[in-house]
Amino acid sequence: MFAALLPLAYIKYGIRSGKWADRHVGNRRRRRLLLIPVIVASVGAWIGCMLWLDVPRQMLALVVAMLATLAVLLPITAFWKISAHTSVAAGSLAILAGAYGPLVWLAAPLVAVIGWSRVALRGHTLAQAIAGGWVGAIVAGLSFLAMGM
Repeated sequence: MFAALLPLAYIKYGIRSGKWADRHVGNRRRRRLLLIPVIVASVGAWIGCMLWLDVPRQMLALVVAMLATLAVLLPITAFWKISAHTSVAAGSLAILAGAYGPLVWLAAPLVAVIGWSRVALRGHTLAQAIAGGWVGAIVAGLSFLAMGM
């Protein structure tokens, strides 16, 4: 809810109110100043709830890794439209590999397909898609591992 539904509702609200044109929020300034801080606040609130509810450590590590990745993407987005899509895909794969072992990396071509789709749809350049994948894999993977997972 805090990581997906609330941010999605805010994106829909932004489209209806004219803050941005579509769900990809192509305007970097608006994404950086209006969208990402709301997502960070929502995920941060969820982390607080998770601590209060004493959820399993792996679940907490997953959400902390997501927040860490958002924190790294935010300043990059200020000057360059790095791909959050490939970042999330590669970060998810890194977390799964951390939890279940290196064979999970065999699914890496799926990240490449997501990157290709972002470039083909003209949402990003090839460099932005590749960089998003690297940032997601490194930040999410290391954050997850740092929490002892």
